[in-house]
Amino acid sequence: MGTRGRRNRKQASIAQVVSLRGFNQIETAESLQGRDKCERKRRSRNRGRRSGRRRNKCKIPFPLPFDLVLEILKRLPAKSLMRFKCVSKEWSSVISGPYFTKLFLTATGQQAPRLFLCLVERDVENLLLSSSTSPPDKNWFVVSQDLTIPKLPSLYFFNGLHGLICFTISSTEACVYNPTTGQLLKLPSINNSNMPQMVTTRYFIGHDPVSDQYKILCTIASFSGDLENMKSEHWVLLLGAGGSWKKVESYDLHHAPGTIGRSINGPVVHYLAWLDFHTCAVVSFDIRSEVLTTVPVPQPQEAERSSATMKAGLVEYCGKIAVFDNSLIDKGSVDIWVLEDAGKMEWSNKTLFLRPRQRHLVDDFLLVVKGTTRDGKVILAPCMMRSRFYILFYDMHSNDLTKIQIKGVPKLWFDKDCFSDFKFMDESDSNICFRCL
Repeated sequence: MGTRGRRNRKQASIAQVVSLRGFNQIETAESLQGRDKCERKRRSRNRGRRSGRRRNKCKIPFPLPFDLVLEILKRLPAKSLMRFKCVSKEWSSVISGPYFTKLFLTATGQQAPRLFLCLVERDVENLLLSSSTSPPDKNWFVVSQDLTIPKLPSLYFFNGLHGLICFTISSTEACVYNPTTGQLLKLPSINNSNMPQMVTTRYFIGHDPVSDQYKILCTIASFSGDLENMKSEHWVLLLGAGGSWKKVESYDLHHAPGTIGRSINGPVVHYLAWLDFHTCAVVSFDIRSEVLTTVPVPQPQEAERSSATMKAGLVEYCGKIAVFDNSLIDKGSVDIWVLEDAGKMEWSNKTLFLRPRQRHLVDDFLLVVKGTTRDGKVILAPCMMRSRFYILFYDMHSNDLTKIQIKGVPKLWFDKDCFSDFKFMDESDSNICFRCL
């Protein structure tokens, strides 16, 4: 009995162990199913969290009102905004959108404009330099930022608007350059022109704030030696996807553009042109209606004006278009012709005399008019800049002349036979990104 009892107890213990093992196996399977169910729930929650995080990435990553975020963004430099466009598609859309662009335009309109200086050694190389947004001193600018475009060895006349620069590459080629984004848009060629090969071509950029459209005006002129046998054509291009050149019809007053144009008084491009050897005129192109108008400049009483001797350019005088004639500035006087009423072709004229102690600033120098500063001063620049680069600011109200030095030009450009051009420009719309044409 003792042996049988011990055997029974052993079998019972084995059976109990087996039973426990089976129970453990069943319990383990149930627990595995439970853990699997918990794991699925956990994974589902994690997917929800990740999806939420992805959705949150598309939104502003901090709990601030959207209007406050825009107020912060519009105070940032343009280069910082270009980096922030990489955060998400929504950020890029907001920063590149017209609403934020107008906010940025208002904010940056109160900053000092930048100086863009272009130096070109004919058919060899070019150099594009820029100053900071505010000069360190009232008597000089430092062009420390190199914005050179290596793919374009020949850049000639250029004009700019809202942080965009329109370059003339050759008589048949031009491009629009955004120095902030580095985007270069080469304009298509005009294939349907009937002009001969030897022509003068000028490109001008303008903006219509109502439709928020940028357009390029191209004026092509051909003529003989003394501006005889003159013929001109005018073409307009809407910047944007699918844009193509369209000829400006119903305008048969032929002329040759004489200076670089600039956009004044809203969506209008104005430039000075010659109707014949002795008659110059202000040509205006309305960006919205795409209509050209011409207003001849009256002849002076003292002597007949000619394209061979007249040195003049367009400026802004008390909010009106004016012709600043500095042909006799080395003699101590300048003439200003103010367009009082374009519809009636009414002009007013005044002569200013330089201060005797400032005459040395203009002696023996051929000066070119380069527009007007924001506070109404005429910008004059030597036709040839060598060794020392500088410009002159002429205050037409106080009759004061100030010399402004340009520092930072590499010495290898000193004494080079090169062409120079420059432009003061705001960065107001420099966050614009063009689509390919």
